[in-house]
This record gives sequence, structure tokens and C-alpha cells, in this order.
Amino acid sequence: MSDDLTVHASRDRPSGPVEEDLVTAVLTASRVLVAISARSLGEVAEALTLPQFRMLVVLHSRGPMSMSRLAELLAVNPSTAMRMIERLVAAGVVAREVSPGDRREVRITLTEAGVRTVVDATDRRREEISRIVAAMPAKQRTGLVDALQAFAEAGGEPSAPDRNPADLLGW
Repeated sequence: MSDDLTVHASRDRPSGPVEEDLVTAVLTASRVLVAISARSLGEVAEALTLPQFRMLVVLHSRGPMSMSRLAELLAVNPSTAMRMIERLVAAGVVAREVSPGDRREVRITLTEAGVRTVVDATDRRREEISRIVAAMPAKQRTGLVDALQAFAEAGGEPSAPDRNPADLLGW
């Protein structure tokens, strides 16, 4: 029985110096990305927390959905999602609407202000990330796109929209 646990644990966690170096590099890069996200959000909507902004991004990238599905995607309890939604409704960036397919279901959707918040913060992040990528040595950029796309895919994150304003606004 303990051999089974050892086998499963070794498949789930990196083992060895190369894998540990990779995890450390991604962890360090994530700190840079979180800092960029916090700065971009602070300039656009100071009253929003990062988890609240994450909810807006999920709604923007995946469209209107039920509160339970939203809680699942954010990996939070439904009660936590409900409190976040209440605050975001009060801020005017999300709205509740009756589902066209099932009048008993309430769907959460972005308002125009919510879409604009996501688009503005994303534009600011895109600009700052662009500056950082430009500062990287050209040979270091090789393979970065494929690696980051594979990382995002493994994490279940849909691709960020292109800079086309119609795509960003969901038109």
C-alpha cells in the first residue's frame, strides 16, 4: 500500500533538480505576474481585490454562468462566491440575470463597466509584460510562447484575447 502512495506522489510532484528548478522559476515568474496584475488593477479599479478581479476575468473569458459554476472555476465555496458577487453587483461590474433556458437559474454576467474594467486592466498588464519581454535576451524568448501556452493549458486557463477591441469587449 505504501508503495502505491509513493508511486502516485512521485507522479504528482516534481522530482529531481531540473524539475525543482522549473518549479522555482515558475514560482518566481508568478510573483512578477502577480505584481503586474496588482499594479494594473490598482490603476483601473482600486476598490477591487485580486480575487474579485479574477472573477471578472473568468466571466469575461467564459461568459455568463451560474453562481455554482463560477465558484467551481474559482475553486471557492459557493458562499464565498456569493459574497464576492454581492460586492461586485454593488460596485456595478456584474449583474444577475434569469437564465433563458431555466427561469429558476440565476446567471452572473458582466456589465459594461465590468467589461471595461477587465479590458483596461488587461491592456495595462499587456503593456507592462511587453516591456519585460522586450528586455529579455532574444535567444531566451525562443520557446517561451509554447512553454507558457502549455503551462496555461495544463492549468485549465483559456487563452487571453487578442488586442482586437471587438474581441476584448466580447462583441
